[in-house]
Amino acid sequence: MNAGDTAWLLAATALVLLMTPGLALFYGGMVRSKSVLNMLMMSFVSIALVTLMWLVAGYTLAFGPDAGGLGLIGDLSHLGMHGVGPTSVTGHVPTPLFAAFELSFAIITAALISGAVADRARFGAWVVFVLVWTLAVYVPVAHWVFGTGGWVVSKLHALDFAGGTVVEVCSGASGLALALVLGPRLGFRKDAMRPHNLPLVVLGAGLLWFGWFGFNAGSALGANGMAGSAFLNTQAAGCAGLLGWLMVEKRRDGHATTLGAASGSVAGLVAITPACGSVDLIGAVVVGLAAGVLCSYAVSWKFRWGVDDSLDVVGVHLMGGIVGTLLIGLLATSSMTGGPRGLLYGGGLGQLGRQAVAVAAVGAYAFAVTYGLGRAIERLIGFRASEEEERTGLDLTVHAETAYDHGVLTHGMAGGAPFPAGAGHFGPAAKDRSPLA
Repeated sequence: MNAGDTAWLLAATALVLLMTPGLALFYGGMVRSKSVLNMLMMSFVSIALVTLMWLVAGYTLAFGPDAGGLGLIGDLSHLGMHGVGPTSVTGHVPTPLFAAFELSFAIITAALISGAVADRARFGAWVVFVLVWTLAVYVPVAHWVFGTGGWVVSKLHALDFAGGTVVEVCSGASGLALALVLGPRLGFRKDAMRPHNLPLVVLGAGLLWFGWFGFNAGSALGANGMAGSAFLNTQAAGCAGLLGWLMVEKRRDGHATTLGAASGSVAGLVAITPACGSVDLIGAVVVGLAAGVLCSYAVSWKFRWGVDDSLDVVGVHLMGGIVGTLLIGLLATSSMTGGPRGLLYGGGLGQLGRQAVAVAAVGAYAFAVTYGLGRAIERLIGFRASEEEERTGLDLTVHAETAYDHGVLTHGMAGGAPFPAGAGHFGPAAKDRSPLA
């Protein structure tokens, strides 16, 4: 057990745990004022639900010894955290701390999905979904990529330093599936559904950015040079993503927006998550810039395809996760990986192919299981809120609360108003509006 490594991982775990409240604010500011509390609650209840599920069975299935030697799931040797105590060590850190660090990843992955179904999901159904989804989707994927003997790393030899597949692709594909199950919000592609509080969005993005250093640099599991490189790569990619998104907005819509800056930084951070331990600083800038540009276009696809991914979980997290994971196959350097190299550094196509297989396998599994789970919950207890609840707002109808004393005055923003030209990723631009409305 190393004191320096332990101290750093304690700090990193706290940083990642802070990301979920940050996500709650980020999402809360994006929705209309009549559902902001419901959005906050979906993130906060995920903290409690995933924690308890993780301690009972999630940790052992994800990080226990591989069951059957296939790399698919861990065994039950640590059920209920059996055998995990203050003297247990994983690497150079206490095992209880390692379990808490990995728990923080599971929490935010589940919470991310809520953005795809904002404004229209029943809270009770969300509780059931999070509990089952954590065991059925997140835990197996975490074992594939992070666990001892997981097939993605030990057999496929794909690279994912901090969770581009486990967190980003998994949450994005699951969000897409759940959005298809619930269907679009009332007024989708007709009414303006702009963020009700942009300062809240920026505050949430800032907390996410702050926590991301624990997310990525903490994944080195030690206070060492790799943690330092991952830290710097994270900062560079976040900045490049922000600027890339704003460049697209300025060229496409004529103005750079606050929402675009917040979203672009998150896109860059998402994309560097799998790559921060595989690319050099130049590669990190390329990854972040590519994510900022591509994600800014991807978020508008929902209007063309009619898939109401409310807060752009698919456009930012799925697309960003794919971009970052695949670019490892082009930009990985042996100085960072200790061996594997990307195509542009003389490594051939092999690593790119392995990265693509990892993305496809995780995305397909997460989508299929989530879609089936969502359908089952819809049939058994109902997942979609009623039309009356949706029109009135989930804050009042579900939680018997309102976020603002005069919140009713802002409800007019949410319905009936035409989209302005270049309305960004919460409304189609003027050139796209006519065929969609």
